[in-house]
Amino acid sequence: MTILVLQIIIKQWDKSERSEQHCAERAALAERHLLAKETAFYAFDKQCVIDQQGDDLMGDRLKFSQIDANTVQIDRFNISLGNKTLIYNNPDDEAGKPRLLGCLENSFIQCKYQWRYRVYEGGFYYWLYEELILNAINVASFEEDIFLKTEPNRVVLD
Repeated sequence: MTILVLQIIIKQWDKSERSEQHCAERAALAERHLLAKETAFYAFDKQCVIDQQGDDLMGDRLKFSQIDANTVQIDRFNISLGNKTLIYNNPDDEAGKPRLLGCLENSFIQCKYQWRYRVYEGGFYYWLYEELILNAINVASFEEDIFLKTEPNRVVLD
């Protein structure tokens, strides 16, 4: 039996943190981490380990569900538990078609995208900017350092 390992790293900032210095500081942050025992958890009948790292300024940022017996949805990503494929759904894509990123079977795929949210807090609206990084692989045995000792086979930027 294999296990799907997902690490989601979230970097969030507001308009006041868009300077060159702030951008450089965010760019210097790691895009892969040791899976954290404190935050990693099993999901979907223990077929998947999910580890969320980084910011979550609004709380409960990570949304995930099992669409059907074979498909898991996490944020903008659909993952087939059967054929171990990763699909990216971009809401800004004019064609509106999901994009197959590849097979995760012993293949580490990293996907990054930036987004912004309109947030109402303390009587004011503001933009909350975000970069999300998904590290994903399907392996025969779980190892906490899987993303540190392995280079991505594919890096996808959107």
